[in-house]
Amino acid sequence: MRCLVTGATGYVGGRLVPRLLAAGHAVRCLTRDPRRLRDVPWAARVEIVTGDVAADEGLAEACKGVEVVYYLVHALGQAAFEDVDRESALNLVIAAREAGVERIVYLGGPVPGERASAHLRSRGEVGDIFLRSGVPTVVFRAAVIIGSGSASFEMLRYLTERLPVMVTPKWVRNRIQPIAIRDVLRYLVAAATVFPPPVNRAFDIGGPDVLTYAEMMQRYARVAGLPRRVLIPVRALTPWLSSHWVGLVTPVPNRIARPLVGSLVHEAVCREHDVAAYVPDPHDGLTGFEVAVQLALRRIRDADVETSWANAAVPGAPSDPLPSDPSWSGGTAYQDQRVRAVDAPPHALWQVVEAIGGQHGWHSFPLAWSVRGWLDRAVGGVGLRRGRRDPHRLYVGEALDFWRVEEIVPGELLRLRAEMRLPGRAWLEMRVHDDGAGGSVYEQRAVFLPKGLAGHAYWWSVAPFHAVVFGGMARNIARTASASAQ
Repeated sequence: MRCLVTGATGYVGGRLVPRLLAAGHAVRCLTRDPRRLRDVPWAARVEIVTGDVAADEGLAEACKGVEVVYYLVHALGQAAFEDVDRESALNLVIAAREAGVERIVYLGGPVPGERASAHLRSRGEVGDIFLRSGVPTVVFRAAVIIGSGSASFEMLRYLTERLPVMVTPKWVRNRIQPIAIRDVLRYLVAAATVFPPPVNRAFDIGGPDVLTYAEMMQRYARVAGLPRRVLIPVRALTPWLSSHWVGLVTPVPNRIARPLVGSLVHEAVCREHDVAAYVPDPHDGLTGFEVAVQLALRRIRDADVETSWANAAVPGAPSDPLPSDPSWSGGTAYQDQRVRAVDAPPHALWQVVEAIGGQHGWHSFPLAWSVRGWLDRAVGGVGLRRGRRDPHRLYVGEALDFWRVEEIVPGELLRLRAEMRLPGRAWLEMRVHDDGAGGSVYEQRAVFLPKGLAGHAYWWSVAPFHAVVFGGMARNIARTASASAQ
């Protein structure tokens, strides 16, 4: 089949595309920024088109000649996300009808109840829009997805690992039917061919286990080899307070934690398993919760996390290129530039540069970086806990602690765009040059575009620390590269 995948830069979409290709389908990916798919392993095997479902840009062209459209985008974490999700879905419906698309496949959430969270209401509304569109649609309703790199799994993992004793809100006693990411992908791939065109309905999908969130934490602890957790129930913790606690303890920022926690307030158990009539269960059954956790932890331990929630495109995030000239930016561009000769070949220096961040750290004054991360988390930012997907390799669009990879030229250039809360915009650029004599030159540049008086005040308040932070960073990167080349 000829398939269009929206949301190919996201957690599920980034895993679905290679599996559709493996099943023999032709795949077209719609993205607002084609650079974000430039470095993924399967980029050369797909057609990449530029477009935006929310802005209704490029949709008509993207749907031409396509038989199946996978809709895997949502505006979670964006202001007025319900309106954005609604308009985006309607835009796709119009383009799909005009192009003669045969099927829409949508991954949604559990059926929203009477007092459902805005997140669940929005997912349900989008599913209903597609089911009433006149284009045959298959909607999969999944609750918590368990897999390495998923936001729900990272929230569960960090809460359980970091808090041996936890004061818990009453929603941890609600029943949930989690599903392994491998089973979600199996359903999605099958949806391209196994549902005949008259099928136009939603299917509940879930794993074999029905657990409370408290039971999920205890089972996670057992699989991870941790002592049993002590959970102290308290009625006073509202979902709003809970989301702030999750944002503080886990890598999941408040803007994502809030709708996730809001969804957990309601029970999410499958009401039917009709999907098995079209996609039969594997001979050894669906993946159990503990097996799914084992598989996810193995991926994390082996640094083989295929996609991560942190690498999904952020709606409305700035993507302007690095301003190298103050006049180009229309105002002041502050810079801190460091250059060092390195007694190591360029490839050895590049290995250190590309491995920066995450578990390898930032090669200077770790406490200063940690404090900056804590301060960012305190004001609702992403902080340092996102880490990195792979300890040695990066590609455009990936999250790297509180940065995002804006550009990478292997062996030459790594440019990061700041995603911490700032009164302005910031970039960190690292370059590697061959000195022509068997060594190399390391060039490092931090650039900040202030926004208003607060931006200028921010730069000058932190400028005294640059010699320690950025100077130490350049010095230690050069030293690490030289040591590795000995």
